[in-house]
Amino acid sequence: MYAFLLSTAVIFVAELGDKSQLMAMTFATRYRVRDVLIGITAATALVHLASVGIGYWVGDAFADSQDTIAIVAGVAFLAFAAWTLRGDELTEAEANKAKSATGAAILAVGVAFFLAELGDKTMLATITLATQEGWLGTWIGSTVGMVAADALAIVVGAVLGRHLPERVIKYGAAALFAIFGLVLIAEGLGWF
Repeated sequence: MYAFLLSTAVIFVAELGDKSQLMAMTFATRYRVRDVLIGITAATALVHLASVGIGYWVGDAFADSQDTIAIVAGVAFLAFAAWTLRGDELTEAEANKAKSATGAAILAVGVAFFLAELGDKTMLATITLATQEGWLGTWIGSTVGMVAADALAIVVGAVLGRHLPERVIKYGAAALFAIFGLVLIAEGLGWF
């Protein structure tokens, strides 16, 4: 129980102001809140399960591949930026179909969050906690902490989405993905 409470609190605080919250907010302006939350929860559970596994069995061995993961994730974010801009070419009928396609929304959010969390500070915090605490409590607690913090961003994103034009949302989302991608690549190359 201590591992659960500790990891929930630590990961909730670590997630505040993180790029994942901005992603959650952005996705919530485009997709149904339920779909965004399901995608985030699935991706977070998978990443944090891997994190506690790494923390439990090998501890600090993950740090050796941090740069490569950052570069791969950065390139993926640039692809997400291009994909977001490409969405401007959809017809109104296609856009409505895309918004109502639950599987596509959940998959898009899940993949984006999975890649964003690889090597992120919440993943590293989860690994660190798992080296010291029980893996099950750490896994569940870190997942709950992250989803709770991102849920705050989802609520804010859903409210903003009703007041912002679609074009602003698309360009803003593309810009955020591109910025995250460039920052991750720069970190992976050791420029930061």
